[in-house]
Amino acid sequence: MFTLTEEHEMLRDAARAFAQDKMPTTALRSLRDNKVADGFDRKTWAEMAEMGWAGILVPEEHGGSGFGIRGAGLIAEELGRTLAASPFIATAVVGVSALLLAGTDAQKDAHLPQIAAGETLLALAVDEAAHHAPSKIATTAEKSGSGFTLNGAKKFVVDGQSATVFIVAARTAGAGADTNGITLFLVPADADGISITPLTTMDGRGAADLRFDAVSLPAEAVLGSINGGYLLLDDILDRARVVQAAEMLGTAEAAFAMTVDYLKVRKQFGQLIGSFQALQHRAARMFSELELTRSCVGAALAGLEDRANDVKALASLAKARAGDTLHLVSSETVQMHGGIGMTDVHDSGLFLKRARVTEALYGSASFHRDRFATLSGF
Repeated sequence: MFTLTEEHEMLRDAARAFAQDKMPTTALRSLRDNKVADGFDRKTWAEMAEMGWAGILVPEEHGGSGFGIRGAGLIAEELGRTLAASPFIATAVVGVSALLLAGTDAQKDAHLPQIAAGETLLALAVDEAAHHAPSKIATTAEKSGSGFTLNGAKKFVVDGQSATVFIVAARTAGAGADTNGITLFLVPADADGISITPLTTMDGRGAADLRFDAVSLPAEAVLGSINGGYLLLDDILDRARVVQAAEMLGTAEAAFAMTVDYLKVRKQFGQLIGSFQALQHRAARMFSELELTRSCVGAALAGLEDRANDVKALASLAKARAGDTLHLVSSETVQMHGGIGMTDVHDSGLFLKRARVTEALYGSASFHRDRFATLSGF
């Protein structure tokens, strides 16, 4: 299981203080109301890079701290508590994981130092329809001379509006949902033939739809092996799923704390509503679900760091549990706050919107229940 060391505790405490001071929910409101194109504050991201968070997984020889996936999970959880908007998961977790798992020495040398410095932003471009389906790839990369020509489209690419490099899953062989024939490519965002359409998301963070029209790529753009990219993609996504689950845990715990505080001060019929047994039971259920979720997320983070054999099942269990728990807590937060919870003035609505978006990212709870059952032999 996930036992915090002294270094982990220091990292967690620093992340909590930073998120509360520099990235409270008021900062998210400001980004949303001012329609900031990046979906996050560049100055704040630079400060996060200076603290070593952009390079949390980057090895020391490439300018990072190499702190590990557990550290990334702790940071994500604290960012989730304040609904902080940043490219942390997309770049520091997903992008770096892809390079560490399959990048050549040249690719690592070219990108990892710039990521650790906060200068390069990555985004994973996988899904092509409304629901997460990483094997259903229609985007093609046809052999052209010594390189490839990329054609197709991607939907809802997280932080795609601000990325400088895309990790694109394309089909070099096969068709439909065939897991064979998928290849990953490193694609500069400013390459000729790429169209980026920023999206206005309900949770206030950034995303984009992408289109690739005859984008020329050199052979060096291939990440990993040709036609064998699905297993690599699955490994990258599992890291994204687990750290996303950690962020969702933080969001759920913050929403729960806000709700409990309200139960202690709001009076109805001359009594504190926290004294009503029905609401106590509902709060007790939320607390129990949060404890179960913490165990699942901790086990998944430990499994990733320890390279456990059942890490895929642990990842799906963590993401499914986090999705169900955050759905419950965010809904209860709005309901227990009553009329004020239905207004934009109160933060409960922000938590509900963030919940609905993150529930779907990297696979919904139903997707991961099905995956967990399949991995378990059912």
